[in-house]
Amino acid sequence: MSWEAWLTIGIVAAMTVGLAMNVAAADALLLLTAIVLASLRLISDQFLEPDQVAAAFGNEGLVTVGALFVVAAGLTHSGGTSRVGTPMLGRPDTNEAAQVRLMLPVVGTSAFLNNTTVVAMFLPVVKEWARLRRLDVSKLLLPLSYAAILGGICTLIGTSTNIVVQGLMTEANVPEMGMFTITPVAVPIALVGIVYVIVAARFLLPSRTPAGDKLSDARQYTVELDVEVGSPLDGTSIAAAGLRALPGLYLVEVRRELHVEAAVGPDFVLRGKDRLVFAGVVQSVADLHNIRGLKSVVHAQEEQDLDVPRHDRIFVECVVSQTSPLVGKSIRDARFRTRYEAAVLAVHRNGELLPGKIGDMVVRPGDTLLVEAAPAFVEQQRDRKDFFLVSRVKSISPVRHERAWISLAILALVVIGGGLEPWTHVGTLPFALLGAALVVVMGCASMDQARKSIDWSVLFAIGAALIIAKTLDSTGAADGLASALLSLVGGAGPVGALAAIYLCTLILTEVLTNNAAAALAFPIAHATAQSLHVSTMPFAIAVCLAASCGFATPMGYQTHLMVYGAGGYRFSDFLRMGLGLDLVCMIIAVILIPLLIGF
Repeated sequence: MSWEAWLTIGIVAAMTVGLAMNVAAADALLLLTAIVLASLRLISDQFLEPDQVAAAFGNEGLVTVGALFVVAAGLTHSGGTSRVGTPMLGRPDTNEAAQVRLMLPVVGTSAFLNNTTVVAMFLPVVKEWARLRRLDVSKLLLPLSYAAILGGICTLIGTSTNIVVQGLMTEANVPEMGMFTITPVAVPIALVGIVYVIVAARFLLPSRTPAGDKLSDARQYTVELDVEVGSPLDGTSIAAAGLRALPGLYLVEVRRELHVEAAVGPDFVLRGKDRLVFAGVVQSVADLHNIRGLKSVVHAQEEQDLDVPRHDRIFVECVVSQTSPLVGKSIRDARFRTRYEAAVLAVHRNGELLPGKIGDMVVRPGDTLLVEAAPAFVEQQRDRKDFFLVSRVKSISPVRHERAWISLAILALVVIGGGLEPWTHVGTLPFALLGAALVVVMGCASMDQARKSIDWSVLFAIGAALIIAKTLDSTGAADGLASALLSLVGGAGPVGALAAIYLCTLILTEVLTNNAAAALAFPIAHATAQSLHVSTMPFAIAVCLAASCGFATPMGYQTHLMVYGAGGYRFSDFLRMGLGLDLVCMIIAVILIPLLIGF
């Protein structure tokens, strides 16, 4: 190999050590490595040209992921996530049960839909589901990525890797794979993989975001809500409605006509017009106002609603000052809505449980009010004497439930449109961009919410990984490593060569990306099959499986980078969980391909 190849290998190795030691954020290390490799163009033309570096950040897959973040935001802000998540994922009480409920539908879905799209669809659903069920999200997001990959390998259209190999087989004039040619080998791998993840996660996947840690010293608010007649909650038990699952929340009592039911059990059945009194932390109180079927008592008592549409409002915490005109008056008598163009949803007072209706509560200095208001409220009231402190509740905003089915229809358009690519030859990107535009135009999310939904760290990490992969290719480093590995098994026969091809492709996948690894490994696999005078098909299937089943590094697959930051993971988490799964998948593939496909 040339000195450029050795230098590239050394730089990538240093990056890998840095990731393993967690010396900096993954996206920062990947981006720094990409910048260093790109700057080496000054001393050798084997490194990437500036337009090639720029093209990495305009890559179709990267732009698709960015657009899918906006589509996912439409689901979140319209309540579409709860419409999908609750019936599909259920209400498990343990991380292991949650992993089973999550992985099985994800595997089945990603077998026929692009797995990147599947992860983008499930990511906000799983994050919200974990929080509401008091589960550790770091125990779920990595299994989500693994399950999407395991499902994607089961059919020709489940992952772009298989389609890439199919195209290479066409160019090589060898028999192509059918829709289910890979299925007999891939399904056992997927099933064993699910079992492996569920068992191994208990021992090898540490908790990075312990559930409930942030709730121990949180402010407790008192809030009242009515059950709407004919809503999904009318006739539903407390447990089935999910009202006992919100973290840091306590159902104090239920008022039904003239009766008060205190300390109600999980089997208590709700009826329309029931008034529920809760005490809880701000996150869960805000969640209550976003549950379909619960109506704020404040809104019900107002003769007219606020001028600002509900989906454009925000939640704000306000600490009442001693000189506030509210002090000594009830919220209703102080005409809070008229005075501030806002509605008080809940009140906190030194952890006390405040009896009576919110509108009748007499305001005292130091009370903290949870308010629903227009975004301008924060700037208007921040420097006024009425409040000591005015602070927006981050990452929470009212949900527009009437747009839920629209957001789901937009998602279906993106998923179905992308899934038909083998026949229409139109990729996911146009549908993802159309879906992102429709999310904003149809009011499923505001423009501000759409902008904030894009996780730029993920996009930078993907773009940097593409630059690194292209540099390994352009300098000949990837080819040199693959040839060196194959030379070690020269006389081992077809099975030995198959194992070598698989291992070679797997290593390329872990340091490059799935499609780059497949593109580099297939010519070697085809040449090996010809030299052994056997069919190319088993070697092509090995390339498909190995190029997708890279579980030991976050660079191995695009979906890993999508969950990396969201789950708070470290590089070592992928190594611990993924190395064993890499080995399991390889052993099954090397055994089943000769038996079921043959040479």
